Amino acid sequence: VAGGIATAVALLITWLPPVASKERARIDDVFWFTTIICIAIFALVAAVLLYSVVKFRAAPDDDSDGPPIHGHTGLEIIWTLIPTILVTAIGIYSAVVLSQNDKLGKNVLNVNVTAQQFAWSFSYPEAHNLTTGVLRLPVDRSVELHLKALDVIHSFWVPEFGQKQDTVPGLKTSLHITPDKVGTYDIICTELCGLG
Repeated sequence: VAGGIATAVALLITWLPPVASKERARIDDVFWFTTIICIAIFALVAAVLLYSVVKFRAAPDDDSDGPPIHGHTGLEIIWTLIPTILVTAIGIYSAVVLSQNDKLGKNVLNVNVTAQQFAWSFSYPEAHNLTTGVLRLPVDRSVELHLKALDVIHSFWVPEFGQKQDTVPGLKTSLHITPDKVGTYDIICTELCGLG
């Protein structure tokens, strides 16, 4: 019952923004893989807890201590081994996805991104360094954003693309995106990069 309720809450409510890049789809796969593991653990723990509360409840007038119980080595090995396997699986899957998300495809479009208070500007070397205040990307073409900040730390994020990259004055960073859906999406700076 607990697992069913948790699964319904996870699946029936739209928690995440729409997917608009290949990288974001892979990131969502990791998110749901982890969520399924968490729901299964939650359901198991809730079931054991409820069973224990009902089965081993003390009588209302029983103030005595329970029987002394010593550790069970086999049980302790199992409840150490299972989380180790699950965390390792999540780590390996995440590493594979990060590796895939970092691979640039063929015919990469390079875009120079400049962050400053309170704007982003985008320069396209292929178009003779045409510079605009609106990022325009082709669908199904690998894009590499080369980011730099002019003043303070900024953080480039388009939720629908799923990846985020900080821009630090004096450092050049990059971000790989392969848009796969036509749309208009807001760029969000996730740092406190305003006057405050």
